[in-house]
Amino acid sequence: MKTLTCDLCDYKASAETFEAWMQALMPHYKEAHADVMSDASKSKEDGKQWMVENRAHFDAAEED
Repeated sequence: MKTLTCDLCDYKASAETFEAWMQALMPHYKEAHADVMSDASKSKEDGKQWMVENRAHFDAAEED
């Protein structure tokens, strides 16, 4: 299990896989960062870049 901090604040989510971590983070993101989720200036490429950066962060994290 890995525990990582939200890329926008100090909220922490834990999961066994990157995909599960994203699912664990989603309710927090929708509530605390709704403005980011609905930002029309963000492109599909921005989303892909977020995935690449956060997957690398997850993969590099130590197991709890």
